[in-house]
Formats: sequence, structure tokens, C-alpha cells
Amino acid sequence: MNSARFHAWVAAFQVALLSTAILFFAGSPAKAAVAPGTVLLNVTATLPAELSGLATAKRIAYVSTSVTGSTITATGLIITPKANKKNKTVVWGHGTTGLADKCAPSANQAVFWPEARAAIAALLAKGWTVAAPDYPGLGTPSAHQYLIGLSEARSMIDSVKAARNLDNKLTTAYAVDGHSQGGQGALFAGQLAPSYDGPLVLKGVAAIAPVSNADIFAPLVPGTPGQGYLVMALYGLNAVDPSFNPNSVLAPPAQQRASVLQTDCLYPILDAYDELTPEQLLIGGALPDPVLAKLSSYVNPAQSAPTAPVLLVQGTDDEAVPYFLTADVLVEQLRAYHTATVDFVPVSGANHDGAVFATTGQVADWIATKLA
Repeated sequence: MNSARFHAWVAAFQVALLSTAILFFAGSPAKAAVAPGTVLLNVTATLPAELSGLATAKRIAYVSTSVTGSTITATGLIITPKANKKNKTVVWGHGTTGLADKCAPSANQAVFWPEARAAIAALLAKGWTVAAPDYPGLGTPSAHQYLIGLSEARSMIDSVKAARNLDNKLTTAYAVDGHSQGGQGALFAGQLAPSYDGPLVLKGVAAIAPVSNADIFAPLVPGTPGQGYLVMALYGLNAVDPSFNPNSVLAPPAQQRASVLQTDCLYPILDAYDELTPEQLLIGGALPDPVLAKLSSYVNPAQSAPTAPVLLVQGTDDEAVPYFLTADVLVEQLRAYHTATVDFVPVSGANHDGAVFATTGQVADWIATKLA
């Protein structure tokens, strides 16, 4: 089934799903029918060459919930190892791909990033089934709630439920692993899990170069090559809070480039905003404090205690997420709760993606100790 046809099926299922929820919400049969993790559609997926020898895959549409608790449809991949299958699940949370439906990694191998392939290969080599969600709004009719941590977290946890609905041999034990946006989502999943994952048992959370502390990070972005990330974050905020209009803070030159958000994925977006001055990006050259506070409330992990052991990995030469943000701020925020161990691995000389490549085996070994 090609991507366009799959997207049409997903749109149709979303309409039917929401109609069912509205008509029968009070009835227990309907609740079961639309339970998070319910698989609405699954088709055989073609994996990148680096993974096709290791595993088979299904592209799925499944039920999840929004940050407000409403029923939504999400998409992703369930990747099953061909050998040494251990019947445990690890979620892979991908880094930023973009906002448009074409930027869903399950449907577009051009944004199934090389570092993601390497990380997933290491997980498959351990015999684990890998659930790789796209995140809500990528591959579905709704807008992508980019960097809205609880949105990513719910789709991650529900992808494990979906994997178990496809394969009843999978146990309740799972771990979450992610990079950049996916690392942020993984940390939120680690905070949310006990109140959301039902019978599942989260054993560990690995976060590589996770986005965090937007109140510190966002003011550093204007005038840098990462300005496109900030624009996407503002549109992500709008997707979860329609009362916020990105054009209320974006300057006219930035507003004029908005079409790229729906026509292209990450690198053209970064290129489109790269050369703008801070004043060309934002009215007054900076985000107003109330907007920064609202953004931080949705983006920042460590607002509640981790509920499972955490591994943080950070490259010292990261060009996208500053090293100090993880090493000096996030590590201490998480450790201050004293609820779970927080291990930190600095990767000398590694940039944003290099930290993933350098630690695929180390991260998989750490997860193995938690799933043992």
C-alpha cells in the first residue's frame, strides 16, 4: 500500500474512530474498541537496507490520546527481529523530521535518519521488537504537536500497546530510547508511564541529546542556524494551543517563509530560516516572556519525577542541543528527585547525530541491564 493510500485510510479511520467515540463513549464495548494501542490498520512495510536483513516490519495506524485525553489516530512502525527474538519491546523515538505528513519516517525513508537506522539495528541485534512511532500529526490529518512532550510520550507508550496487540508473545516489559525530539519524548514517557501505561512495566529510559529547558534554550536560538527549530516549536505550540498564533511573534520575513513547513522536511526548513537576523525572525528579536513560559510548560521534561532509571547521553560538540543544557542543567534536575538512578555519558567531540552513532552499543547494553 503506497503512502498516499495509507494516509487516506488513516484519515477515514480517524473519522470513524471519532464518530464511534462520540456515539458510544458511555458504553464499555466502545471503550474497548477505541482503547489506546488498538491497531486500526497494519500493512507490510519495506525497511531501509541497513535493517531489512535484521527484521520485518508493519506500518500501523493505531489509537492514542491527545494531551487533553481525546481519542486520536497515530502511525508508526512495529519492527520485529528475524532472529534471537526476546519478546520485549523497546520504543525508538526519532529526532526532528519536520511538521508535514510527508515527514513521517514510517512512510518516507528519506527522513528515516541514518542515526535512527544505526540505533534501531543495535536494538534489533539484542532480539527486541522495536516500536517506532511517527508522533501525532505526522502521517495523520491533525497538525503535528512538535516538541509537545506529553503528546510524544503518549504515542510512544501506546505504540508498545499496539505492538503487543499485534504480537501476543510480547511481555509487559519495555524500555524507551530516543534522540533529540525523541529523547525529550522519552523523558516525558518516563514521567507519565505509571499513570498511563496500564499493565505495562517501564524498565528504563535512554535519552540522547534530548531537547530540554526551553526557557534557557530558546533565547539562544535567534541568529543561529537552528532558527527553523524554533519556528517549528512555535507551530507545535499552536497545534496544542490554538489561542497562540505564531504570527503574533514571528517577524514578517519569517512569516513569509511559512509555506516551507508544509512543503518540505527538516533541512529545507532549516535552510529557509538560516540567514535571518534575530529581528527578521522574531518581532523585537526575542520571544516575549509569556510565550517563552507557555512554550516551556509544554516542552520541558523534568517537571515531574522520573519513574524508571534514566540514561542521558550528550555530545560535547553538539551543534543543535548545547552540551551544558544536558550536562549542567538537565542531569541535576532529574537527580534532584531522588526517585530513580540517572546515569550520564558525555561523548567527547561528538556532534548532535554523532552522539547516537558513537553509543549505539553502549545504549543497547544499558537497556539490556534494565530488561534482564
